[in-house]
Amino acid sequence: MSIIHKGFIMSNIHKGFFKEMDLYQKQAALYFRNISEQCIHYLSLDCVVFGFHENQVKVLLLKWKGTQEWSLPGGFIRKKESVDDAAQRCLQERTGLKKIFLQHFENFGDIDRYDQKKTWEKTKLNLPRIKWSERTISIGYYALVEYSQVNPTPDFLTDECTWFSIDDIPTLLFDHNRIITVALQALRKQLPYLPIKHLLPSTFTMPELQKLYETILGRHLDTRNFHRKILATGIVEKLKKR
Repeated sequence: MSIIHKGFIMSNIHKGFFKEMDLYQKQAALYFRNISEQCIHYLSLDCVVFGFHENQVKVLLLKWKGTQEWSLPGGFIRKKESVDDAAQRCLQERTGLKKIFLQHFENFGDIDRYDQKKTWEKTKLNLPRIKWSERTISIGYYALVEYSQVNPTPDFLTDECTWFSIDDIPTLLFDHNRIITVALQALRKQLPYLPIKHLLPSTFTMPELQKLYETILGRHLDTRNFHRKILATGIVEKLKKR
């Protein structure tokens, strides 16, 4: 069965979709109203979740409901919550993991971070009664996680949460492409001091570890020098052969 509207035929499937989106708009209005009451205004979190799978560095992204638009996971800071705790909470909800290794790497507070009007139009959130803050400063974190342990889970505003290769990141909402670029730069600079084991399973081979470093750095490393330097740091333990 179908209904006719202004000379077009609309199937019940499409009618159901629009009803669902209308309910979503109402729920979204309540969602943002609760955020306004419970969270610190003008501050947000954006998190770059790094994983390593099939010799590729990957980043976790979210697709907004009813759109083809993607963004980083993140959220807001509750009034009675530390910034670090807020980041852990947001990422636990997206990954299912507790006590994630997190590193603050940058704050994003440019006056014109992105075109707010065009960005919100892309999200298809029609919330005229919700007053958006004219400016939001974002606190950037990156996380190191073991790919196979993650259970990617979308949030209320999105319907898909999935991994993208660092080389195949699409054009993202807000200024999230820039945030990923800055996060990767920070990861490369801090790599010698990081517990890189968080990106790998509990046991791994030296070639696998070298490939991880090469993928992050974007260049080839001399095998003999790499093995010698890594063993000298004491960050890995050689297992006995069985």
